[in-house]
Amino acid sequence: MNRIALYPGSFDPVTNGHLDLLRHALGLADTVVVAIGVHPGKKPLFSFEERVEMIKEVASGAFGTGNAERIKVVAFNNLVIDSARDHGASFLIRGLRDGTDLDYEMQMAGMNGTMAPEVQTVFLPASPDVRHITATLVRQIAFMNGDISHFVPQSVARRMADKLAQ
Repeated sequence: MNRIALYPGSFDPVTNGHLDLLRHALGLADTVVVAIGVHPGKKPLFSFEERVEMIKEVASGAFGTGNAERIKVVAFNNLVIDSARDHGASFLIRGLRDGTDLDYEMQMAGMNGTMAPEVQTVFLPASPDVRHITATLVRQIAFMNGDISHFVPQSVARRMADKLAQ
């Protein structure tokens, strides 16, 4: 039986925190579907295609080819639970950095559990060294010419610098 997990998020940009959760998710699932939220009303820094490239590039470097091949990257613009069903996922991966995340994620897990009881939510605690990282803060630091190299893979830091130089 192929255990499929759906790991939803914006990944704008992919951070060391995202990689930490993805590493843990690969330990639980045979296939991890990284689902990038695409919403017409939001203007991300990176296009969907650029985010896919970043995720594939850093996953290959961080996890090796064999494990990177277990990662599938898709877009979604519907309910997370519908995307999980569409991709045959039996569980969602949700990261927890602190109690605030837990409060919010518990509400979401309850709502999702009511709509799709067959899809479980698995909470993964962020490792201590990446617990403080958020893509929002990374973007803010980058926009103010700060050093983001501690928060994102080197290739992502280069892409951020190139993007902001445009």
